[in-house]
Amino acid sequence: MSRSSLTRFLSGPFIFFTIIMMIKSSLAWIVIFDDIPVWKPLLTELPLIWIGFCLIEWFAAKRRMWMYLAVDLLLSGIFFAAIMYYKYYGVIVNYHALAQVNQVTSVKSSMFSLLDPYYLFIFADVLIIGGILTRRRIKLGSTERPNRIPLERRSRRRVASVILILSMILCMLNIYPNRASMSELTQAEQMGILGYEAYTILDRPDKPVPIAQIDQTDIDQLKQTTELPAILEKGAASGRNVIMLQLESFQNFLIGLEVDGQEITPNLNQLARKSLYFPNFYQQVGQGNTSDAEFVVNTSFYTPPNGAATTVYADKALPSLPKLMSANGYQTATFHTNDVRFWNRDQLYKALGFDQYYDINYFGTQDSIAFSASDEVLYSKTLDKLESMQSSGDPFYAHIISMSAHHPYTLPKNKVKLTLPERYKDTLPGDYLISQHYADQAVGQLIAGLKERGLWENSLFVLYGDHLGLPIYSLDRDDKVLMKELYGREYTSADMINIPLIISAPGVTPGVQLEQIGGQVDILPTIAGLTGVSLKDQLHFGQDLLHEGGNLLPERYYLPSGSVLNDASLFIPAKGYGDGTHYSLADAGRQDAEQQQTGVPSEEISKISGDEESPAIATPNWQSSSRFITKEQYDRALDLAHLSNSYLSQLPDRKDAN
Repeated sequence: MSRSSLTRFLSGPFIFFTIIMMIKSSLAWIVIFDDIPVWKPLLTELPLIWIGFCLIEWFAAKRRMWMYLAVDLLLSGIFFAAIMYYKYYGVIVNYHALAQVNQVTSVKSSMFSLLDPYYLFIFADVLIIGGILTRRRIKLGSTERPNRIPLERRSRRRVASVILILSMILCMLNIYPNRASMSELTQAEQMGILGYEAYTILDRPDKPVPIAQIDQTDIDQLKQTTELPAILEKGAASGRNVIMLQLESFQNFLIGLEVDGQEITPNLNQLARKSLYFPNFYQQVGQGNTSDAEFVVNTSFYTPPNGAATTVYADKALPSLPKLMSANGYQTATFHTNDVRFWNRDQLYKALGFDQYYDINYFGTQDSIAFSASDEVLYSKTLDKLESMQSSGDPFYAHIISMSAHHPYTLPKNKVKLTLPERYKDTLPGDYLISQHYADQAVGQLIAGLKERGLWENSLFVLYGDHLGLPIYSLDRDDKVLMKELYGREYTSADMINIPLIISAPGVTPGVQLEQIGGQVDILPTIAGLTGVSLKDQLHFGQDLLHEGGNLLPERYYLPSGSVLNDASLFIPAKGYGDGTHYSLADAGRQDAEQQQTGVPSEEISKISGDEESPAIATPNWQSSSRFITKEQYDRALDLAHLSNSYLSQLPDRKDAN
């Protein structure tokens, strides 16, 4: 390789676009990762960028600049998607999520609300260079005479070959040692964002446990639940209708919250006081968000490791709550004001076995909020159907999906009934409180309607939040100050995924706050226990919250894979258990708030019997080793998630699957 060949190569588009791509990758890293040395993006992103550029030098005989620009556009799109996805979900986007890009148009207002104008800088060069090439039809850096083109091409190929080999070696060194990391953020930080994307495309799922080897005994042994003192007998609500209400983006801190003496959710506060109220309840959704919540509560299975349950499992013959209730003489229906095709719900509802579903074709578009009819319309028209179902003489199970308090929480002015202090104006927390105040008013109307139509007294009413409403990753500095004011301390990851569960069976359930931890996967067995429906032949990963304690909750999304909760703490892994961090749940809002926010690394936790990965040191105050996730619990949680996916992925397809 001559010096002149190298000089010509370095003065061409290769270096020009390398500089551009390094600026873009650095922008993405600044948004996504904390305290990253400047050399890290160079070491991790450059190899894959150069592989793309070297292939251009090898194979592009003509329109080389256009090929560079096309690769520039592709990589810019990946960096932009990574930024936007992280801002809401807190994880790195992969090709499974990108395959669902058709859903974005339905929630475009949410996407635009997360967009800082400087993110668009990523595409600025594409527009400028594309405009120049289009207008002038020139090739930047291509000054060679026609009779020298073959010679120059051979020279470029020689240089590109050397760089290609070195880049491939660096890619392997970045990717291969980090394959076993549990946290997607850790993987992306070590592999590079582009390396992580390549890895997820080439990676293959773990070998499933044969379905014949999975039974309820295996699940129960992994969960290791304990028996709780009975608050209510099994079957205490037997024969009652079951009305389950899923509230959009509803977090638990709203219950009992007052701002300047105003209750944010007065109707739900009253309901919680008179019902079984579980404040330590957590979401377990995946990429499908709201639709995943519908899946989890109706199946008592976990969401898939990649993709939304509505696309991954919707063709399967799923065991479900609607099928269970139908087998016990119940009518079943679900109510959702959006188009049933959104998130593939038309197939999900078939897989779950609902007798009927009601969507935009029934509710219409009048009084629209966000992208569908308002909660007031939802509840009013649903009441008509519930009254009709009751008149048939058979009990019913109805699942109602609210939608109006949807991110980015922009209510029409005529719906705003809450006046907040000036400091909340035009902020995400302020808009969120206003929207949830409206949602609470609508729930009050629903409960009043159920009572007026004689449906309340003979029903089991179950209410829960579908998923978080205020992702930490979306909050700016002023938003975080407001959240600290609302909580009285720092807003944490555990707070973010904390949703309420309220269960009311008038005349049966006492007004009591129950402190045991629970997750959405526990709703099905809890309803089955209250209604006296047997789960003997139904596989389930949840537990009856009124009779079983000692919970273990794997988390799939909004936190890194491998995150898990037990009765006292949240654990978030990095590469694995040994370098993960434990966060206390019990002290949230009380003592040691700073430590509750920052967490305790695994290596600082006292050595637990049989756990060789934790050194033996003393732990102060709340840092008692018994309150944290042990390595054995962590492994059991991973096994539970793997068993769930193994079982569902091997179920036969529905006969009516499209």
